[in-house]
Amino acid sequence: MFNSLIKAIAPKETVFAHCDLPCGVYDPAQAKIEAQSVKACMEKYAASSDPDFKARAVAIKEERSELVKHHLWVLWTDYFKANHFETYPQLHSLFNEATKLAGAGGSKGTNDVAVASKLIGKIDEIAEIFWATKK
Repeated sequence: MFNSLIKAIAPKETVFAHCDLPCGVYDPAQAKIEAQSVKACMEKYAASSDPDFKARAVAIKEERSELVKHHLWVLWTDYFKANHFETYPQLHSLFNEATKLAGAGGSKGTNDVAVASKLIGKIDEIAEIFWATKK
């Protein structure tokens, strides 16, 4: 009987969050630092003729691109609230564009430094709004 009770109240699904305790610590700088790392990897890739080095640069760039998306999604889904989206109607589009620039159609799918620069620019636009909401 005890085992059936445990089974009945045990979670059916594992979920993950930004943190286990709503910490309230959000900052677009996390996404920007990762995006700057993406750009640096692209630049180092372009400057190298060593195939092993280039392969490592691509692997790190793709990992960092995924981290950019993660940090953006945390801001988009956890920090910004309905009133922010009403005040800044372009915010959804900015996040959509930025996460796409960090995805397969963006920095994960290319070594073009211009794409990384665009990504950093979008993050800067998001950051400007973020800091305006903190005032």
